[in-house]
Amino acid sequence: MKNLFIRFAKDESGATAIEYGLIAALISVAIIGGASTLGKDLGTKFKAIATTVGTTAPAGQ
Repeated sequence: MKNLFIRFAKDESGATAIEYGLIAALISVAIIGGASTLGKDLGTKFKAIATTVGTTAPAGQ
């Protein structure tokens, strides 16, 4: 029984999996944050372009 606890204490595979999970979660949060900011900026830019195109007189008039 004592050997089982010693092997369990020395086993680091679970800690490595948790570390990889935390890294993946942080990367996901960064991607989601960047995508939402980029989406808002693109939406604003496209609205400005649509307004400009909509108020510009067609060629030949």
